[in-house]
Amino acid sequence: MSGYWACALTELNRERVALRFLAMAGYETYCPWLVSKRSIVPLFPGYCFVLIADRGWWTARWSIAVRNIVGTHIGEPARVPNSVISSLRAREKNGLIQLPQKPGMRRGDQVQILRGPFTGSLAIYDGMRPHQRVAILLMMLGGVQRVELPKRDIQPL
Repeated sequence: MSGYWACALTELNRERVALRFLAMAGYETYCPWLVSKRSIVPLFPGYCFVLIADRGWWTARWSIAVRNIVGTHIGEPARVPNSVISSLRAREKNGLIQLPQKPGMRRGDQVQILRGPFTGSLAIYDGMRPHQRVAILLMMLGGVQRVELPKRDIQPL
């Protein structure tokens, strides 16, 4: 592979159109995709990568659905290191990027309270609430009480 990778700014929600016309113009392209809430979307909405080789970058800049080529302060396209493209492709499985899963808490997980009047107490995680708050079940007053706390005030055990 000779040349260098550049990043093309595409028209809103027209990445596929830009990829098609760039390919028709003879450019190799790459747009990483992922599954988000049951639909397939670009990892970088509004952008795709273009391999700039012997054809130059000007034709890619004026391709249909391409708004611009991301550039430097002197007007040349900014170069995307080959290692970035390789690492993105290495994360693909069946053509889709696999993002690492955030270790989350599940209902029933034991947590410890870090701040407030119940500092040091153990509780059971009962789910997320709006505004980064969590519901926990706390043993007190001879029974189980549901309490809401800021998410930052608990830690999983």
